[in-house]
Amino acid sequence: MTATTTPTTATTAAPTDTATPATQPAPAAQPAPAAKPVDARVSALRRFAASITAFTILGHLVLGFEQSPLTPIVALAVSYAAALLFEWLDSWANGTTPEYAGGVRNLTTFLLPPHITALACAMLLYGNASLWPYIFAVMVATATKYVIRIRVRGKLRHVLNPSNAGIAVTLLLFPWVGIAPPYHFTNAVGGVIDWLIPLGILMLGSLLNAKLTGKMPLILAWVGGFAAQAVIRWIVLDHSLAAALLPMTGVAFILYTLYMITDPGTTPRKRRNQIVFGLTTAAVYGILVVSGVVFGLFFALVITCVLRAIVLLATPWATAAVTALRPARSAT
Repeated sequence: MTATTTPTTATTAAPTDTATPATQPAPAAQPAPAAKPVDARVSALRRFAASITAFTILGHLVLGFEQSPLTPIVALAVSYAAALLFEWLDSWANGTTPEYAGGVRNLTTFLLPPHITALACAMLLYGNASLWPYIFAVMVATATKYVIRIRVRGKLRHVLNPSNAGIAVTLLLFPWVGIAPPYHFTNAVGGVIDWLIPLGILMLGSLLNAKLTGKMPLILAWVGGFAAQAVIRWIVLDHSLAAALLPMTGVAFILYTLYMITDPGTTPRKRRNQIVFGLTTAAVYGILVVSGVVFGLFFALVITCVLRAIVLLATPWATAAVTALRPARSAT
């Protein structure tokens, strides 16, 4: 019995052992790796670059831009070269890896800001038949990103809007250079298209800023502040209200409002700070106009950016001073 029982037990045990793996639950499927979140700043830069490129092409082919078609091409070449050179020098001096390194994707992303800067300078400046003012403006714009920087939370950040700074310095140093005239953006069209162009720019720019840059509080504060300073000048100084509000109806003002003053790298992120920035720019513009300064839009933004940089530099000192005073007050 024992001899026959033992084989029987072994025989029945074998199938049980071999069947065990088949009856075990399958291992849980590993979750797919989360997709890398899309950088809103890069998305905004891509949209802005595409928009200003399309508008530049349409401007020279259809709308009647008065600059030479060679102007944006030269500005782009100089802007790309200057950006790559300054970034290489900066990374070499600090022992870091250039931002454009790492493949075509990184290079393309790195060149988006210089692309926008070049086309903005080529579109908004008017240097007659000379290309040198545009080249100079682009070089200055690129240089400000590396020369005029402050350290915020341990990281170096540029404080001046590059395109605006390049334009402002060019206007300041070369009095014979001006800004593209108001009719520049609709020179070769008429009728309903005169209204559709600024309306289209307004809708597209508002959508981009609302979804990607988050700068709508700044935009609303700037526009409201601009209207307020016009009313104040009308009431206090007897300026013409229609003339003071007239710049708001131009394409240049719309482009400035939606694509220049909203620069993510040189404007605040918090809503309250955005409102202060927009109102300050409008107030500085009003003071410049009363003082007889032309091209006040561009100079006002430079001054506001400098004021913001001073606040950023002074904040840690002020915070440290307040912190140091608290124990002293508590002791007394």
